[in-house]
Amino acid sequence: MKHDILAMAPIPAAQMAQLEDSYTVHKLWKSKDPEALLNDVKDSITGMVSVYGQPVSARLIKALPNLEIIAHYGVGYDNIDIEAARAQEIIVTNTPDVLTDDTADIAMGLVLGVMRRMVEGDIYVRTGQWAKKGDLPLGRCLRGKTMGIVGLGRIGQAVAKRAEAFGMKVVWHGPRAKKGISWPHYNDLMNMVEITDILMLTCLYSPETHHFIDSAVLKALGHQGVLVNVARGKVVNEDDLVEALENVDIAGAGLDVYENEPDVPSALCRLDNVVLQPHQGSATHETRGAMAQMVVDNLRLYFEKVEVLTAV
Repeated sequence: MKHDILAMAPIPAAQMAQLEDSYTVHKLWKSKDPEALLNDVKDSITGMVSVYGQPVSARLIKALPNLEIIAHYGVGYDNIDIEAARAQEIIVTNTPDVLTDDTADIAMGLVLGVMRRMVEGDIYVRTGQWAKKGDLPLGRCLRGKTMGIVGLGRIGQAVAKRAEAFGMKVVWHGPRAKKGISWPHYNDLMNMVEITDILMLTCLYSPETHHFIDSAVLKALGHQGVLVNVARGKVVNEDDLVEALENVDIAGAGLDVYENEPDVPSALCRLDNVVLQPHQGSATHETRGAMAQMVVDNLRLYFEKVEVLTAV
């Protein structure tokens, strides 16, 4: 007898087909009446496929009395009420490692985009301003700059290696030093920010990091400093960031994440010292396929052996 799986949102077609071959998949995002669907299947659901942006609340978890596993399609899982899952003895998995390099690449792309004014340059050429106004104003080089990384996990370390390849000095902030890490560690965020040219956010989102980056941090970063966020939007106080950019308290920002995705403040969209991306750190065919396969493999291994590859 097939297990019943609740899919909160789509994953790549090849892996969705594997799920449908092995399980009875209930596609919540396709239902015209999600509440009615949940009422119909709530007692039969034993597995869930979660996707960032779709909340898995305590209320939803409690409404599925036989749920055993939540296989999350992503590395960050702050959309899931983990405490509610643990209280119900539900295993939660995520998809680490496979998206590290792509996310680190986007992070460095944002650095280049802001420092070398690449998006501005593209618009400058396409709109004919180059011919009319002459050369684009100068950007700034990466060589010799200091990158301060907040959160030196897998992605943070991958970004650090890329920054060094560009001739940058790397320092980092986290709750505690790590063995085998040679980059200088700062216990105090403000002490690090004061010597930082590019503040790179790769940390996990939690109550402790909510609005961790505020007006005080941005002012310490300084009028030549740049903020890059590939972590979670809520790590940054977005109102403070807009004010800092408008007042040129910092030079610019590169953002792949926002407080209330997919809604982005119009004030950010109007600024020409910001490079914006639609949360696409892992958005390549190869990586999204690998992430989805990890979801499938976690479910299969759990239902066959009560084991998982990547428990959170």
